[in-house]
Formats: sequence, C-alpha cells, structure tokens
Amino acid sequence: MEISSRNVVDGTARAPHRAMYKAMGLTDNDLNKPFVGVCHTGNEATPCNIHLPQLALKAKEGVLDGGATPREFSTIAVSDGIAMGHEGMKSSLVSREVIADSIELMVRAHQYDALVG
Repeated sequence: MEISSRNVVDGTARAPHRAMYKAMGLTDNDLNKPFVGVCHTGNEATPCNIHLPQLALKAKEGVLDGGATPREFSTIAVSDGIAMGHEGMKSSLVSREVIADSIELMVRAHQYDALVG
C-alpha cells in the first residue's frame, strides 16, 4: 500500500518540507509514521461545535496510540439555527460543499494517509 505522506517527507528534495514539520515540533520519528488528518468544525459560531477541539484532542491521542502522526486542522461550520430566517439561510446548503471541498483539499495538498473527521 502506498503511503501518500512519503511524497512530502522522503528524499533530499523534501528537506524544506521536513524543516517546516520540524518547526511545528515534529521529530524524525514522527515523520517516519503515516500522517493522519484530524479535522473538526470547532468554532464559537454555534454551541453545537464549541466542544469539538477537545474531541479532536482525544482523536489525536487515538491516532498516536495507533502508531501514526496526527495532523489537526479545522474547517467552517454554518449554524442552521443562527442562519435561518434572514439572508444567511442562503449559506447553509452551500456551506456543506465548502466543508467537503476544504477537507478534500487539505488531505490532497498535505498528502495525509488517512482522515478522522
């Protein structure tokens, strides 16, 4: 099975990539493991999502326990409860496509091997 994350860390041409990861605190050991994206929609726009960063921390612990390197990122969340009844309601359905597209772009651009979201 191909490990996509090798495309961003292996070889001399990827030294700048490794330097960026090391600037975030990753070690050589971390870089040798599969990268697993941990995506959440945590924000302060709605009470439904305010706790999600804490859940992402638990997911990251599980990824570490599984022998991989977690890479957390977030995406948008539009609250139907707040967006309804005014101009904002036109954003609700569209936001779902933006969420899916943004997650796909992150996983593809950063060559994550798996995703928890």
